[in-house]
Amino acid sequence: MEDIRKKLFELSDEKYKKFSLSLLPETNNLIGVRLPVLRKLAKEIVKCDYKKFLNSKSEFFEETMLKGMVIGALGKNATVELVEAHLKEITNWSLCDSFVSSLKFINKNKPFYFSFIQKYFSSKKEFEIRFLLVVLLNYFVCEEYIDEIFNILEKVYLKDYYAKMAAAWLISICYVKFGEKTLEFLINTKIDFETFNMAIQKIIESKRVSKDEKIALKKLKKTQIKC
Repeated sequence: MEDIRKKLFELSDEKYKKFSLSLLPETNNLIGVRLPVLRKLAKEIVKCDYKKFLNSKSEFFEETMLKGMVIGALGKNATVELVEAHLKEITNWSLCDSFVSSLKFINKNKPFYFSFIQKYFSSKKEFEIRFLLVVLLNYFVCEEYIDEIFNILEKVYLKDYYAKMAAAWLISICYVKFGEKTLEFLINTKIDFETFNMAIQKIIESKRVSKDEKIALKKLKKTQIKC
């Protein structure tokens, strides 16, 4: 880890660090290394003693990010145990989303990984839920799983901000690919008004949705009922 940490500081970009801090104001352990640079480094680590690196303690944001990318770079050699262990280190949306986007090996065995993520259906932890929803939007928005996704959205614990945002993002992706089914879901769903309105807004912001659809969707936005 010491050698890798030294390398990360050599690769630090102060301008990028300032930009990252603006997106992650709650994160105070940033080095400032760009994502493509981290991905390249991850591929190098996989060729060496990656297990030692994965088992070492992270002190900086990029070290945790890099671990997730190493797991992704392992491809078919990655294990669910490694995924589970790394998930426990995720403390913000950026670590979560970059980790999930690295797990492209999920595409090669969707039934197995859909079964695996079911353990998070009943979680009440913000970033476990975000992990679940971002995995769904990255790898499972297809004919085979679309109805399952709607069932999950109705039942998953949506109380925390980054879980709500992931749900809204997922719904927007579903709408772009399965417009009629998603509209039916939106009309009948019991998800909370805040997540619902976030989803409508995400859909409206999409360049792949027509102007007429956006006008109709705006009319679906809900107002909070105060007791």
